[in-house]
This record gives sequence, C-alpha cells and structure tokens, in this order.
Amino acid sequence: MAKQRKAKRKAEIPTASMADVAFLLIVFFMLTAVFTTTQGLRFRFPKDDPTNLNVQPEEAIHIKIIGEGQFVVDRVAMTIEEMGGYIQSKMNQNPDKPVIIQTLPDVPYFVMVDVFDVLKQLEVVNVSIPTESEIERWRQLGVMD
Repeated sequence: MAKQRKAKRKAEIPTASMADVAFLLIVFFMLTAVFTTTQGLRFRFPKDDPTNLNVQPEEAIHIKIIGEGQFVVDRVAMTIEEMGGYIQSKMNQNPDKPVIIQTLPDVPYFVMVDVFDVLKQLEVVNVSIPTESEIERWRQLGVMD
C-alpha cells in the first residue's frame, strides 16, 4: 500500500463570524459606557398652590432684555448692577415674588445667562420665561409693552 499524502492546506483566518463579533462588541460597549450629563442652571419650579391662583401680572418683576447691557425692569431702563439692587429690594419684601424674563430674539444667549447668574446670586427661585403666545396675550391686556 502506498502512503497517501495529505494535501497541505493553506493557513487562513476564519472571518465568517467577524461581523457578529464586532456587532456584539459594539452593543457591549454601548451598554456598559458611562454617560455623563452636564448640569445647567438650577431653578426650582413654582409649587402648585391653589391659594395663589389670583396672582396679578403687575405683582411680578418683569425683566425685558433688549440687547447686550440693555435691560428694562418693570418699565424702567437699568444696568445689570442696578437690576440686582432693585430685585434684591423687591425680594426682601416678598421672597416668593415671581420674576418674568422676556428676551428679544436677536439678543445673544450669554446676556440672558448673565441675568440668570444675577438671579441665582440673589437666590430667586420663581423664574418664568413666557412663550410668544403668552407675551401677545399680555400685550392685548396692556400688561406688557
């Protein structure tokens, strides 16, 4: 009997399941990744108090941001420093006094953040930013200009 020679196979790397392994690794790393969140400004929403349903808009402090360094607080033009003192005196009278911030669309975002910083330093917790429909309704009632 003659010896049969085994045919030599070329060395190869099996790649048939490589896509499956790559997919499983992607899923594994997505599920085990740690997600970080950035913390923004911390303001508390007003509590739902049925006794405060009759709050008149004139009772709130209305801040209108016209431009960079241009603020109108309760229909009086002020600088940001004057605004801080004015709001502080109003908050001394009533710590729960609401503050409404209205910003014109072309004002840079950092200007509104500066106002938020002032309110945060004064520990104001009742801050509102009205929608366009609310502003229009208030204009019709003559509350806002």
